[in-house]
Amino acid sequence: MKHQTHGNRFRNRKRLARFITLLKRIRTSRFPITYRRNRVVLYPDGAQFFHTLFAAIRTAQSCLFLEYYLIRNDRTGTSFAAELVAAVQRGVRVMLIYDYIGCMDTPSSYFKSLAQSGVKLVPFNVPSFRRGIGWFDRRDHRKMTIIDGSLAFLGGCNIGDEYAGLAEMPHRFRDVGFSIAGAVVQELVQNFGETWQMERGTLPDLQSAIVARGDRRQGQARVAIVSGGPHHRASYIRSAFLWNIATASEEILVATPYFVPGPRITRYLLRAVRRGVRVCLLLPSRSDVPLVRLLGRSFYSALMIKGVEIYELESEILHSKVMLIDGERTVIGSANLDQRSFHRNFEINAVIDSRTFGKQIHRMLEKQFADSRRILLEDHERRGVGAKLVERVVNLFSWFL
Repeated sequence: MKHQTHGNRFRNRKRLARFITLLKRIRTSRFPITYRRNRVVLYPDGAQFFHTLFAAIRTAQSCLFLEYYLIRNDRTGTSFAAELVAAVQRGVRVMLIYDYIGCMDTPSSYFKSLAQSGVKLVPFNVPSFRRGIGWFDRRDHRKMTIIDGSLAFLGGCNIGDEYAGLAEMPHRFRDVGFSIAGAVVQELVQNFGETWQMERGTLPDLQSAIVARGDRRQGQARVAIVSGGPHHRASYIRSAFLWNIATASEEILVATPYFVPGPRITRYLLRAVRRGVRVCLLLPSRSDVPLVRLLGRSFYSALMIKGVEIYELESEILHSKVMLIDGERTVIGSANLDQRSFHRNFEINAVIDSRTFGKQIHRMLEKQFADSRRILLEDHERRGVGAKLVERVVNLFSWFL
């Protein structure tokens, strides 16, 4: 797939017109602020991500704010805990939010040891009869570490061996992470504080723990943070995907492990194809949630008939969550292209406008597409009657998956 960099005034005018039309359609009440001059670094696999993350944690001088859906008690989780305890011992304020359901398999002794060592902990959405049965469906799916209020690590990586490249095949995940340094990190600090307040009832004083570490304007990337959750009336996560799809003029590359796009995302992808945009989806051949994989495949025919290219990664379990628009604008973070990420999970994505970062993402995705098998419409249509029936049944429960 050749990286395309065309652009002219006519095409820009068409893109602007589509953008204005989309603003009228979406009608959301809040749009993210774009911060200029940020430095963004890509880590195209879990091994690089965790090596850099742990090294950065060791440099923390004042505070560590961490928020994770899943933390395992394995080699990676043990190293993670050791880094947090070491930070506390050298006087760093460490605050950790973890999702209660996501960490159900992690022994309570893991978190008890962290608390006894001085790490401030908040389990997100602990079961409560006062909250009714809806509590189970509200999950904190974010994956974020903020160091001294000036450097943040985000992406799809939870804390566990399968994300760090340490698990044996076929249980290893293909994931991606990135770091941001710059003024935009302050918005991530604010998001962390709001989540802490949601669970504890009081807004923590986070700014007093932050020590300035030089000029925050460290790079050339323009970055906007898009956070979402069931407490919002509109899905800002979905709106950001829609806006980027609608303004594409050449190419849309998507990698997502859980694909339940719903009618609006599907409609926007097909409109992009009709206006001449190449649309390529990278999805998993194997999944840790097989029902969602079956549900995702029920969308294949409608998309491929109209010209969408679909590939499945076979060597590892895909867990990357990234969308690249025209080789220069990237949507990347914790959110999948599914209804749970749009409406019921607490998620955080970054929209990164940088040709340099876009080229890195393009090279990474190009390699992943090359390692994958393209799904052909005629082959997909020949799948058995049983598979089609199961897909139809699973589709009835798509909202809950």
